Amino acid sequence: MDVIRSLLIGVIAVLSFMLLTEWVNFQEARAPAALPPNAPSQVVTSSDSELPAAPVVTDSEDIPEVEAPANPTPVVNTGETISVTTDRLQIRIDLTGGDITEVALIDYPARIESPEIPFLLLEDNQRRSYIAQSGLIGQDGIDSQGRARFATPARAFTLADTADELVVDLIAVDTGDIDITKRFTFTRGDYLVRVEYLVTNNSSERWQANLFGQIKRDSSDDPSAELSSGMGMVPFLGAATTLPDERFAKYDFEDMREKPLKEKIEGGWIAMIQHYFLSAWIPDANQSHNYNTRVTNNGFNIAGFVSPAITVDPGQQGSVRAEFYAGPKDQYRLAEISEYLDLSVDYGWLWWIAQPLFWLLIKIYSFVNNWGVAIIMLTLVIKAAFFKLSATSYRSMANMRRVQPQLQSIRERYAEDKQKQSQEMMNLYRKEKINPLSGCLPILVQMPVFIALYWVLMESVELRQAPFFGWIQDLSVMDPFFILPLIMGASMWFQQKLAPPPPDPMQAKIMQWMPIIFTFFFLWFPAGLVLYWVTNNLLSIAQQWYITRQIERAGSKA
Repeated sequence: MDVIRSLLIGVIAVLSFMLLTEWVNFQEARAPAALPPNAPSQVVTSSDSELPAAPVVTDSEDIPEVEAPANPTPVVNTGETISVTTDRLQIRIDLTGGDITEVALIDYPARIESPEIPFLLLEDNQRRSYIAQSGLIGQDGIDSQGRARFATPARAFTLADTADELVVDLIAVDTGDIDITKRFTFTRGDYLVRVEYLVTNNSSERWQANLFGQIKRDSSDDPSAELSSGMGMVPFLGAATTLPDERFAKYDFEDMREKPLKEKIEGGWIAMIQHYFLSAWIPDANQSHNYNTRVTNNGFNIAGFVSPAITVDPGQQGSVRAEFYAGPKDQYRLAEISEYLDLSVDYGWLWWIAQPLFWLLIKIYSFVNNWGVAIIMLTLVIKAAFFKLSATSYRSMANMRRVQPQLQSIRERYAEDKQKQSQEMMNLYRKEKINPLSGCLPILVQMPVFIALYWVLMESVELRQAPFFGWIQDLSVMDPFFILPLIMGASMWFQQKLAPPPPDPMQAKIMQWMPIIFTFFFLWFPAGLVLYWVTNNLLSIAQQWYITRQIERAGSKA
């Protein structure tokens, strides 16, 4: 009995702590997001430049080492941009450097009440600075001593209704006898962009440069998590990559400052991850690249790569390219793009439960076409899988309820001798073949599934702004009117009435408070998760009521 009481007290303590954590997070979320940094910080880095330093070839390594340029030329941004529109993306590209300074996701509204306004993943304004940069550095790189300047025949490009591909060419200016085109290729129905440099060497000298790609972001909050209900579990914000000894390595902004990544990797990718969405550079999978993370002196967080040098002889042509993804964390598409990139959909240590749950949820949704109904159907499947285990536990609880008069008699008879009282109770349990702890089994078994489903609902972009019916228009955030949490609390209270009262008075008082505590605890949970718990409780009540009635009828006949 002491074990049960200690376990319950521990659960209460954990719930109280998480409730307090959520309140603190809620208060912090009300504060305005940090603006892009505009003053120097005390961060010490190897280079003051925001671009990767010019690579210098050494005798000992095939891959160039990064070294700071002697006299970097300041970047002069003219503010000239072009716009590109596809069926999935609205993009702005800066003609200084050819950087992607804005990405709007057409199929993902910023807010559910304004479906015509797309979510901005990348942006460069007073609210947030988050852009994708790329260029050519090194011996003859056009970005080595300041950003390259480009020209285009138009300022707006749109994917035609009958076309599957859109090619946008930026022509580098003031490059002498070297003709360089920065080509962006967009594909219908996709968020993956191919970025390619086409080089024609019309000079009499060999030309050589290195491709770099990087994601530059300030430390402002994640806008896609502003309306989420995480109950203290905040989605990751920062950089990620894959390493030879670690399939998915994460670096938050603090890690990027204190323990920057410097790794040479064959193939690979590097990404900036936030709730539901990510951006990622994926260079040539057949080459080794220098990956790095760093924090500049003016406070920007940068994650990027530098590729091996490309050499173009006089009179020859050459090209080098990488791919850039900016869009939702669609794990099946990400798995196609690069190995382990799909792990950016981070289900935590219970991924081995979460992955099949997500797969099953997707399959069910393909039939019912409503995520709320899919969650209910998934709950039915899970309940069926644990039916026999739950039935065994409910039978034990029903038998406990049946012998309550005998237990009360033992407590009264040995009220002054607690040791003798416990011995007699255990003798009764053995005689009646009752396990007093088995009543906790359903909850203990369901908790890993519950936590795994929590992360599925938190991490899966498919459920972002997914409606159920009536007042629940977004299953990924909390119930706006708290109706589902109240139903959950009521169902939990009714379920307790079907169970035998705890023998220990302290334990009984704790159990009486559990429905109230859990109700408050679930107020901030995503509505989809509360829907799962309500459905599970109702099914458990039906099963427990049926088993209890069976045992009571059998006892009355005997």
